[in-house]
Amino acid sequence: MHIFVLGTGMIGTTVVTEMVKFPEIDRITAVDVNQASIDKCLAIANNPKVIGKVAALQTEEDIARVLTGADVAVACLPHSLSLSAVKAAISSHCHLVDLVGSQFREKMELDEQAKKAGVIIVPGCGVAPGITNFLAAQGIDLLDEADEAIMTCGGIPRHPIPPLWYQVVYRLESLLRLYTKPAIAIQDGEIVELAPLSNLQEITFPEPVGLCETVITDAHSTAFILKGKVKNLYEKTVRYPGHWEKMKVIGELGFLDDIPVAVQGISITPRAFAEKVLATKMKGDSHKDITVLRVEVSGTKDGARTKHRWEMVDLYDDERNITSMAKTTALPALLIAKLIATKQITETGVVPIESLIIRDRFQPFMAELKRLGLDLEYTEEIFE
Repeated sequence: MHIFVLGTGMIGTTVVTEMVKFPEIDRITAVDVNQASIDKCLAIANNPKVIGKVAALQTEEDIARVLTGADVAVACLPHSLSLSAVKAAISSHCHLVDLVGSQFREKMELDEQAKKAGVIIVPGCGVAPGITNFLAAQGIDLLDEADEAIMTCGGIPRHPIPPLWYQVVYRLESLLRLYTKPAIAIQDGEIVELAPLSNLQEITFPEPVGLCETVITDAHSTAFILKGKVKNLYEKTVRYPGHWEKMKVIGELGFLDDIPVAVQGISITPRAFAEKVLATKMKGDSHKDITVLRVEVSGTKDGARTKHRWEMVDLYDDERNITSMAKTTALPALLIAKLIATKQITETGVVPIESLIIRDRFQPFMAELKRLGLDLEYTEEIFE
């Protein structure tokens, strides 16, 4: 079985290096536009099953040429290339696992095309979106009536420093998109659009994290897939105290706008300028990070008030020498790719992870995540 990994950055390299450990996978092609990035990935993987391929990945046509002959691909590409990757996979008759959860409605419009091509497209397949999605779906499924699902997640530095108490653990482009995009949620059974960085709240996680803050961010596919199954659903993103207020002021002043302005005769968007400036302010004292996750689903079961809760505090992986964000994002994607490659997932169409990893597939998938180093603590509370 031949797997293609598109993009050999931090997460793509983690997908490759963990995928080679599966005996069911015969060959992995690591694709990138940059030879140096591929060479680094191959050196870390250090396995004859992995080969590198330099290729253009800028357009749908570029990606389609790369995917010709591939069985399954894992897209570890920027948000701007996600929809192109989906279309390319369909035209190439290649199954695709995509880390990006944005543009879900546009991707769902390709559902029939994917079915006709006989392929499955799994969007938003990381930690959030990804793990948080199927935990919410499973929690709702365990209840007779679900009132609320709250998906909370965030990548934060192990050793935060001022002024923003944050370090970039993935693309800054994607981060600022998160900070500026209106948040899709479910309120009173209806899909709503909330303002970016709204509903600031405190939250506490076990040590070494402690007190943090959350704001509501985009719930991606869960709002559309789980509508009608839960009254209220929100996704929240975690940062250390003070970060959100500072970013909100930066946004209010217009520094995250995407409309070009002229500066000394040069046209530039405020967001592009902010990316350059903020990049230097989003570096920690250490490359070590933490991923925190908490999903709570409450409602009734057999007439009793019930809450299902999953929680994770995952630290930098010293054994693998990879960030927690790379690990927690890569592992769900590569496991889904393996299930597709081994025909344990046979659905076709555009199918989000919350429609795949529930019921009979849920516990085996959770057990496999634990075996690979992601341990989520589960508790059930019943209120008489």
